[in-house]
Amino acid sequence: MKKLFALLNKVGFDGFLLMIATMILLAYFLPQPGLVKEPVSLEEIANAGVSLIFLFYGLRLSIEKLKAGLSNWKMHIVVQLTTFLFFPLLVLASRPLFIGTDYELLWLGVFFLAALPSTVSSSVVMVSIAKGNIPAAIFNASISSLIGVVVTPVWIGLFIASATGGFDVSAIVIKLVFQVLLPVIIGISLNARFGAIAEKYKKQLKYFDQAVILTIIYTSFCKSFSEHLFDGFSALELAGLAAAMMALFFAVFFCVGLLSRLFGFSAEDRITVLFCGSKKSLVHGTVMSKVLFQHSTITGIILLPLMLYHALQLIAASIIAQGMARRKEASSPIQGIKTAT
Repeated sequence: MKKLFALLNKVGFDGFLLMIATMILLAYFLPQPGLVKEPVSLEEIANAGVSLIFLFYGLRLSIEKLKAGLSNWKMHIVVQLTTFLFFPLLVLASRPLFIGTDYELLWLGVFFLAALPSTVSSSVVMVSIAKGNIPAAIFNASISSLIGVVVTPVWIGLFIASATGGFDVSAIVIKLVFQVLLPVIIGISLNARFGAIAEKYKKQLKYFDQAVILTIIYTSFCKSFSEHLFDGFSALELAGLAAAMMALFFAVFFCVGLLSRLFGFSAEDRITVLFCGSKKSLVHGTVMSKVLFQHSTITGIILLPLMLYHALQLIAASIIAQGMARRKEASSPIQGIKTAT
């Protein structure tokens, strides 16, 4: 059993993914706690948790580190355009195939994930494993999170008003500013004073983040299961969705890699572009779904493609990053001397 867990962890399947699956099963068999409104609802607890997540995230962001990352502007532009333009346009091209079908809501979920910012921690971890440009990865992941507060709801507002029965982009952006951006700014302003403490307890803060995300996933699926929104989907169709998410990841990964070569980026910068440009944030997705689809029963379906993509991107990216690291070590002159001796 230990060997099995070690193997799963090596390919990116960690305990958090198992907990996500557990929350979905719990929502299916025991949805009532997630639907209770009095005296206090789990949704209200999650709302407070969202602001704390981004406050702590801001505490760990250093202005000096962000300034230091500005110099490599060409690479940053490629990463951000991939994240917020190429990704959504790629999914948008498939929209005519799903309009008026039973899969329209699933497409909406895929488009939602395509409009999200890049993930922060796992992107940096993968870049580190593959021996890429780590400071640039930190900069791009951090900036992506801030840009997403505005760009993601704008993309969503342009294309899903009909599906949600109305969509006020300005109100959504204002709410995201107060619930997400403002806590980040407050955290950054307190970085000099409390940043070291936040960094010291980053493992504990990670567990707090995961607890809030799991709460959001549980309550979202409680709503969706109570409305029987998944009744029309078979196991084969869900497997097809997972295959589509894997294909989407590799399509973006390949295109970004080709683009970085055309721009003549160094090997380290190409690694950073590959992992920062192809990944999407489950944290931001679950948080933004609470704001963008507030009081909607479709949130569970909207989050389903994102959760599949999150799990698959971790597994695929982990395997690719470790392969890159091995190839880099094998081609290193110092490593070659050690091997020869």
